[in-house]
Amino acid sequence: MVYLTRIEHFNAAHKLYNPNWSREKNDEMFGKCANDNWHGHNYELYVTVKGQPDVDTGFVFDVKRLSLIIKEHVTEKIDHLNLNLDVDFMKGKICSTENLAVGIWQQLKPHLPAGVQLHCIKLYETPRIYVEYYGE
Repeated sequence: MVYLTRIEHFNAAHKLYNPNWSREKNDEMFGKCANDNWHGHNYELYVTVKGQPDVDTGFVFDVKRLSLIIKEHVTEKIDHLNLNLDVDFMKGKICSTENLAVGIWQQLKPHLPAGVQLHCIKLYETPRIYVEYYGE
């Protein structure tokens, strides 16, 4: 099995807020991340697929095509937008990096061809904070 990773970048705003909680409880749990005026991140998205290299091309998957799939189904839907208000696949969810990684997985998986499996979404919120999701 060979693993291939494509890295993309996007910027987005959000706030962490549970509408079932009081303002005080949200502030206690999420601190500045619950700011009513939002805050933003410069996200780094690592999309890893796996498969066997094609005998004709030597590729697990054409990375240019993978980039186009990521752009069409993820970055064009979230780049420079508000995750809480503007992103259909985040509606009704707390916009944590964890939930965003799961949402990105769900956006990408149906668009990969047979023989290519989505292996991992690694999403950096900051240089020191990231999540990994393996579709489990």
